[in-house]
Formats: sequence, structure tokens, C-alpha cells
Amino acid sequence: MPESTVTKVIQGMVGKYGEKLQPRIDQGVRQVARLWREEDGCPATFEAFCLQHFIAGDKERETVFFKISRYFEVLNGHFNEITLGLQEVLQLDSGDILPIDQMFGSYSASAHLNDDFYANKIAFIITLNFPFYSLEEKRQLAPAWTRQDWAYARLGDQFNLRLPALLLQKYAEVNTRADMYISDYNIFMGQVLSEKGQKLFPAGMKLLTHWNLRDELKVNYGAANGLEKQRLIYKVMQQIISQDIPQVAINNGAVEWNPFLGKVFDQGKEIDWKSEPNTRYQNLLDNFLALKEIDAFCPEEMNTYIKRKFDAEMEISQPEVEALFMRLVSSPQVKKVGRLIQKRLKRNLEPFDIWYDGFKARSGIAEEKLSAASRQKYPTPQAMKADFPNILGKLGFAPEKIDFIAGQIVVDPARGSGHAWPSDMKTAPSHLRTRLFADGMDYKGYNIAIHEFGHNVEQTISLHKVDYYMMRSVPNTSFTEALAFIFQRRDLDLLGMKETNPDKEHLEALDTFWSVYEIMGVSLLDMRVWKWLYENPGADAAQLKGTVIRIAKEIWNKYYAPVFGVKDQPILAIYSHMISYPLYLSAYSYGHVIDFQIEQHLKGKDFGTEVERMFSTGRLIPQLWMKQAVGHEISIDPLLMAVDKALKHVK
Repeated sequence: MPESTVTKVIQGMVGKYGEKLQPRIDQGVRQVARLWREEDGCPATFEAFCLQHFIAGDKERETVFFKISRYFEVLNGHFNEITLGLQEVLQLDSGDILPIDQMFGSYSASAHLNDDFYANKIAFIITLNFPFYSLEEKRQLAPAWTRQDWAYARLGDQFNLRLPALLLQKYAEVNTRADMYISDYNIFMGQVLSEKGQKLFPAGMKLLTHWNLRDELKVNYGAANGLEKQRLIYKVMQQIISQDIPQVAINNGAVEWNPFLGKVFDQGKEIDWKSEPNTRYQNLLDNFLALKEIDAFCPEEMNTYIKRKFDAEMEISQPEVEALFMRLVSSPQVKKVGRLIQKRLKRNLEPFDIWYDGFKARSGIAEEKLSAASRQKYPTPQAMKADFPNILGKLGFAPEKIDFIAGQIVVDPARGSGHAWPSDMKTAPSHLRTRLFADGMDYKGYNIAIHEFGHNVEQTISLHKVDYYMMRSVPNTSFTEALAFIFQRRDLDLLGMKETNPDKEHLEALDTFWSVYEIMGVSLLDMRVWKWLYENPGADAAQLKGTVIRIAKEIWNKYYAPVFGVKDQPILAIYSHMISYPLYLSAYSYGHVIDFQIEQHLKGKDFGTEVERMFSTGRLIPQLWMKQAVGHEISIDPLLMAVDKALKHVK
């Protein structure tokens, strides 16, 4: 749209409605102009549209806002239910997946919504009257904004980009394919042989990468043959990262595999095999290419997926995120905690000790005992659903809140490791997906389920208890991860195994710190790989694999080798999120930091009341949410100070 036309329209509207409305007129008209295309009409049509559809009166604008909010709840909610239905076979443990299942599961019913709303001018009406504000503008205006101002701004976020439906559908297909690849990537550990050719794990043990492999590694601290088992799991992880894993050993319980010797056996007879053909990295590359195609349709401030993910979605800039992570992983506390772990283990650290689990209360309890308790308690999804009131009561929610929250969540048997799927309308429940076996829910599944239940509780509060629909949810996924971690930390109490260690508070600080140290390294890798992809958009899967491994080793050598005493380890590259959840990992890192600050705030307070107060705040920008929740902004300093204190007490 010619600048002369834009200026003319703004001047005409200011003349008609007054100087007081100039900021809103200027913001709305210029944003409509940026999104307007030739097919939407000529400059005269643009001018007539702005004059006709601008809402000057506050009361009328408020009325229109509430109508739009209701319509979006109907649309978002039912699109969400459609996606749930179409992906049910893919997400739930409900039999074999046929090609037709994947085709329907990859279909996005909402992909054309933006196109349709630009075509019928609804998107332009919203943009004109409820304009988009950048992260910097939100930060500057936040002190003067009311809750309604924030709700209006969140409506303005809906149409800050005009993306072709074809590209949105393409990304949905690519991302679903990557998710399916990860969700069905199991290793039958009972069929994996040690360096000596022994079977260390029980027959039928089926572990999803990376989640279950990592969790199995954790529970083997102090177990019989635990160190040998951990070394075997790490060898498997290395083979997955390098793609030297035999294709026939993936999701197959019929063959035996010795990763140390590079041999595969079928009924005792050695067979020839081929490696997985870089499928892991092809899925990562496909996600990048599908998202990069969208870049051309975005303004300069959002013309990469990195900018959209951090500035627009997370609302914390990528350089700010990276700087915070580097500060923690290079802090002097890291070496001190590493030395403490080494003393507790009575051996030199090994790379997989980034998942050291000895600060947790459960570290002194055999996994068999934990799994026996969880299987007895939760033989079916329905048993967990029935126990929600008991769980919420133990956590400290008031009786009048328990039935409401529990009634908004259903439990499904997950095909993958498990996840929480939110509702987007008040008349539909959220879903807790958790992995169960024929004999019930083992401890790994239970631990993940409690984490996911934390997400579900957040999803329920931040949908039903927030004052404006457009303010539903949390500032970004780090905040829902924070509450999930808080729930997960209480899993033993909820299982009836009370923690009585007098050093509990100090141990929890050390455990959180070590977890943050690990996941921030993975997050740095994730970000740097995406930067490399943008610098090398023509790379193939083999080149990407080499780069991921190279960067993983570089980060390891700088921030981990000085602590572990061993160089060139690729372990940071094992995380499945890198493949199917583009640039999601930073949310976990921030989630741990936020989680620690919230835990500090909750001491001595009514748990349920405070959780509801904080998470009914809705979708403010992150730092403002934290100020209102705990009194200060997101910071690693409280955690570092707690670690210093803990190191004086824990032996």
C-alpha cells in the first residue's frame, strides 16, 4: 500500500475521531496496510475499509471484543477437538498405524482459517481495531496497561502474520511425521547385549528414546550392575546420535544387538544389517525447511523461525536466553557440585552422569519397589483418573476446588512417553496421555504422568479462572513446565512414600541445579544448530548430522569436559525434542529456573490457593507475570545462592 495512501487515511481518521485516538489509528492502519495484498483491493478500497470499520467508541469496541473472543473459543476449541480425533490412533496405544491413519493425522483442519479471515476481511477488522504490539512495545506499555488492555493486545497477536494455508498445512504434515518417528522409536533393552555379550535388562523391556532410556539410566544409580547397565544405555544413545544403530534393532524385540561389537543376531545366528539412514536428521531438516518457507511472509522482526519462537512466542529474546544459559553452565558452582557428585559416587564422573539422580528422595529406593507401588495403584488409565481428587487433596487444594479441576481432565493410554493436551474451550476437557503396560503403570510412566498432570492443572486454571479468554494460558511454555516440575517433585509423597531427609531442601536445590546444568547445554545445542541451518539452508541430512555432533562436542568441551574430565562427548544430541519439537528445549531450561523461584515462594503458604492465584494471571509477558507471582523477575541468582548454601550442608 503506498505510503501516501496510508498517510491520507490516518490523517482523515484523526480528523474525524480526534487526536486522542491517533496512536491507535496509526498503529491499526499501518498494520492493515502491511498485511494488505493486491487481491484485497485497490488503495481506494483500503481507504474505504478503514473508514468504515474503525471502532472509535470504547463501549462498542468492548462489545465487539467479547463477541470475537466467544467466536475464537468456538473455533479454537472445535479445531482442537478435530485434531484430537484425527490424531487419536497416532497418539494413543490403540493398535497398528496404517498409512491412512497418518494421512488423516497430518491434516490440519485449521490451516485455512487465516486465509479465510483475510479473504472475508475479519482479520483486517481485528487488526485495525486491536493492533499487534511488539515485545519491546509491550514492555514499555505494560506499567500503564489494565487487564483489558492486555486482553486487547492478545487479540492483536492473532493476526500479526499472514501465512499461506499451503505452507501451514505442509508444516503440519512434516511435523506430524517427525512426531510419529519419535513416538514409535523404541529400543528393546532386554535384547541389547553388553560388551561381554550378556543381557542386563529384563526380557520385554521396551524403552522409548530418549525419555525412557534416560529415565532407566537414572534409576540404575546404586542398583545391582547399575554402572554396567548405564554404560550400555549410553552406548545405545551414542549409536542413535551417530545413526550407526542397526535399522533392524529399532522397535524390534525379535533380534539381539551388541552395540559394542556391532553385531546383530536372529535366533542366535549373526545376520547382516544396515544402519538407520540418517532418518533422525532428515526429520529435523524437514521441519527446518518447512518453517523456513514461512519466513518470506513475515516482517523483518519475525523473518526467521528463531525470532518467531523467541521474540513472538516465548517473548524473551534469543540472545537474552543464550546469555542466561551460558552464565549458569559456566558458573563456579558447576565444578563444586560435580566434585560432590563424584565423591558420592566414589568414582570418576562419566558423561551420562549429567543425569545423576542421587539428590532425589527416590535415589535410595529400588525401582522395583517404586514400580510395584505405581502398578498396584494405577493398573489402568481409569484408576489414575479416579485418583485425581486424592492427588489434588494431598497437594493442598481446597475441597471445593478439587472436584472442579479433577472433572476437567481425562486420562488416555499414550503410544509415546506421554504428554498433556490442553483444551481450548471451557466445555471440553484436557487430556493426560501416559504410557501403561499390560501390568499397569511402572514408575517411569507414573513419574511422567505426575509431570503431565501438573500441565493439566495449569491448563485448567489458566483457561477457566482467567478473566478474559484472550488472556488464557501462560506467558510461554516454560511456565507450564515449571508447574509440571513442581508436581513431579512431589511424586513420592503422592505415592505414599514420604520424604523425611532433614537435608531435603538442600538436596532439592542441588537436584534442580544439576538438571538445569544438563538441559541448558542441550538448549544451547538446539539454538546453535538452528543458527547453523539458517547459515547453511542447502545442507543435507548427512551434513546436518555431522554438524549436530560437532556442535554437541564443542559445547561439551567448553562447559562439561572441565567438570567430567573427558572430552568430545556427543551426549547432548540425544534429546528427541530437537527432532519433533523445534526449538522447544529452552522452555525446559527456563521452566526449571521459574520452578525454583515458585517453590521458594510457596514455602509456608497454602499450595492450592497460591497456585490458582499465580496461574489465573494468564498470558502476561514473562517478567511481568513473575513479578506479580513471586515479587521479582526471572533470575538464576536465587538458585545459585541456594546451591552455595546446600554445598555447606550436603555431604
